[in-house]
Amino acid sequence: MVHVIVGAGRVRGPPEHLERKTPVDFGTIGAGTIGQGIAGHLVTAGHRVVLSNSRGPDTLRDTVARLGPSATAGTVAEAAAAEMVFLAVRWQDIPAALADVAAWDGRILVDTTNQMTGPTPRDHVDLGSETGSEFVARHAPGARVIKAFNTLFAQYIVPDPRHTEGRQLLFYAGDDADAKTDFCALADEIGFAPVDAGSLREGGRLMQVGGGPLSALHALKQS
Repeated sequence: MVHVIVGAGRVRGPPEHLERKTPVDFGTIGAGTIGQGIAGHLVTAGHRVVLSNSRGPDTLRDTVARLGPSATAGTVAEAAAAEMVFLAVRWQDIPAALADVAAWDGRILVDTTNQMTGPTPRDHVDLGSETGSEFVARHAPGARVIKAFNTLFAQYIVPDPRHTEGRQLLFYAGDDADAKTDFCALADEIGFAPVDAGSLREGGRLMQVGGGPLSALHALKQS
């Protein structure tokens, strides 16, 4: 089990016994590098994935053909109907993307975004005391929001996270214990070494770009 101490907070490794069943239906809102990378891991693990973007399903034909028969293209509303949904859009596109979802009804929304409108530090969006995922949660009422994948550069997300030296650490945060258990089980299943960073507020701050100590921390858990 991994234990990481950051400041006064303790970041916990995954529980030894995961009793909840991992969902088998997934969706992505956004189908760029991150969305496709996560979808690829899910398909490899035998799950069904509906990918969506703002331009419509027809623009994703080549993408889903490459991913295989377990991947399909749909509208944002169709992708968001899955049991667990991954939000992988540009920061400035979040409100519009989530506005297409009428109701979440307790489904899990995994927020992979960072509050950046560009590649440089001056492109960082200052939210004051609010974390990025709290902002996302405000735009997705009824969703059980998990923060994950945002601390990793794309080149650490897309490839197989299993290496000869160990597995890629994947920090995550959230306020719903059952949602965190489901996400932890899934992350472990697709090859990552999940580490619980805490709540959306406290863990989100640790993971947040622009000062969070876990942001851009790329490390492996030795087997």
